[in-house]
Amino acid sequence: MIEFNVRSALIATTLMSALLGCASGQSSSTSDSKIPQKFVAVTQIVEHPSLDATRKGIQDELAAAGLKAGETLKWEWESAQGNPSTATQIANKFVGENPDVIVAIATPSAQASVAVARNIPVIFAAVTDPLGAKLVNNLEKPGGLVTGVTDLSPINKQLDLIQEITPTVKRLGVIYNAGEANSVSLVDLLKIEATKRGLTVVEATANRSSDVATSARSLVGKVEAIYIPTDNTIVSALESVIQVGIDNKIPIYAADTDSVKRGAMAGLSFNYYDVGRQTGKVVLQVLKGESPGNIPVKSVEKLQLFINMKSATAMGVKIPESVLRKADQKIE
Repeated sequence: MIEFNVRSALIATTLMSALLGCASGQSSSTSDSKIPQKFVAVTQIVEHPSLDATRKGIQDELAAAGLKAGETLKWEWESAQGNPSTATQIANKFVGENPDVIVAIATPSAQASVAVARNIPVIFAAVTDPLGAKLVNNLEKPGGLVTGVTDLSPINKQLDLIQEITPTVKRLGVIYNAGEANSVSLVDLLKIEATKRGLTVVEATANRSSDVATSARSLVGKVEAIYIPTDNTIVSALESVIQVGIDNKIPIYAADTDSVKRGAMAGLSFNYYDVGRQTGKVVLQVLKGESPGNIPVKSVEKLQLFINMKSATAMGVKIPESVLRKADQKIE
């Protein structure tokens, strides 16, 4: 009987110690430090190198500030695969999950998010014309719960490049999705600036990636060069445009440097990874309690010049030494 009582006392003491240990966190299998402290939901209209680089830049900026996915940050990302209706579905899903911030990459995803996220901050990235897309009413003082980073292309400097490399170009083709507000704004700006230089812009539209090759072929015989704006539909099917350029000796210029890596002949733009890092800084401001409406819409100022030497040869163009000396990267 004495032996039984001693054994019972030992068992009771052991159980009590275990319970006290768990209560103090010494033996807990789920430490509070592993519970995500912030929730960032990211929606992206389509996957292609520029937008993917933007997303990577955002995630890296947050990680550099101590918000690491799976540790101190709950990070959720979805792509709409180029479908605006899917972008709306993703936006509604995110609103239901109530994240601290919704990050919308590219105009259609930003428009979908802003339309439904009434009480959740929305930070946009890689949006060409935030005013034209009706995301904000003022770039300096956006107001409300929306702000972000614009990727408005430096059209004038890009036209300078086109004329320096191919000075005989008089008719410049442009392929874009007329359903993308940012693309329409860019093409309108392109036509205004091209007219000042005596250039004629010849338009070809494609509403789906599968239409891009046909649109590119429609420009053959009508233009001496083709310009690809930061249009998600066209960039997602860029290789079909490159092939038309090679087959018909038409130089292809891009508004982003990632497209030069994929085969465009030349591009003067900013690095979309930098766009992401800058967007990440805005997200951090909001997560720390600052109102998006008090944060001005940012733009990227640092430009890079990429030249694809192999594509230039294939498209029948000799890049001037004056351009090669300025190139940040020459792709052989």
